[in-house]
Amino acid sequence: MRIAVQADSFDPGAELTRFAAGHTDQGAIVSFSGLVRDVTGGLEAMQIEHYPGMTERAIEQIAFQAKTRWNLGDVLVIHRYGSLTVGEIIMMVATTAPHRTDAFEAAEYLMDYLKSRAPFWKKEVTSQSADWVAAKDEDEDALSRWDGS
Repeated sequence: MRIAVQADSFDPGAELTRFAAGHTDQGAIVSFSGLVRDVTGGLEAMQIEHYPGMTERAIEQIAFQAKTRWNLGDVLVIHRYGSLTVGEIIMMVATTAPHRTDAFEAAEYLMDYLKSRAPFWKKEVTSQSADWVAAKDEDEDALSRWDGS
């Protein structure tokens, strides 16, 4: 398992190649990469803050929960912080499993957690303002589907 919270950009293809190496006993690898998108039509940057140490521990906990809940071989989570511009990669999740269902569900679970509960604070910066991003109901709804299942 690898959890990385970093300012530096990364190449998701190279990360996936590294992650896949040696997993000859796994039948599925699922990956997802998130990008900074301009939903306002004027986004200049997304500023992402976190508390070093606390953030990594929180993500490790949810990754361990995913490994317990699904039959996973391995988990990769990379999440960036700092000032990111439109089109830059924010994060990547990858999972390996003997079968695709576990890999897909665990990756989706991790993504939902990162979106709603991981201790990151995001500020959208435009030429007119800089506003903190509030939690969205649809993100909470996505996370709630994992409760009790």
